[in-house]
Amino acid sequence: MQRQSLQKMRNLPKNLTRLLTGRWPSRWLVWRWLTGLALAGAGLIVAQSFTATGLAEPCKANCGSRQIQFVPGERIQISVINRTSSLVQVEQIYGTSPIALLPSQEIAVDPNFGTRPNASVVFWDETDLPIRVMLFRPQPNQLRIEILSGGRPPGDRAVYIEDDGKVRIF
Repeated sequence: MQRQSLQKMRNLPKNLTRLLTGRWPSRWLVWRWLTGLALAGAGLIVAQSFTATGLAEPCKANCGSRQIQFVPGERIQISVINRTSSLVQVEQIYGTSPIALLPSQEIAVDPNFGTRPNASVVFWDETDLPIRVMLFRPQPNQLRIEILSGGRPPGDRAVYIEDDGKVRIF
């Protein structure tokens, strides 16, 4: 039995040579199969690289400018959280008057936010210290804006949702 398997192993290169040189009558089928296999492998490689770059997962935490995009015209629930140690003013342009936000306080902005084009929220520190913003997207139609101390002067001053649904920090 071992002898037979050893004989088959020795004949493997011969059989492969026969297959590739065409000494077997099914050469056309084998080449067709090999071509199909090569095309399928190339297709998988292209599909995998496309998925990794073009259709990347949307950012959900610690997002920067233009990393979050919403469907234009849909309602977006926005909450703003003050993570600084001072008073911060928050205003939705064409929606609310300035609202004082105490340290660690959280507010929800207008529930119809995002249905109007070019929606934005502006904020500033009462003591004129620079502040920075971190964006979070816990749910598909929810945006959480965390206002933090620090950053380069003058700091971040606004979160703006463009007509195409992309979120920018200014």
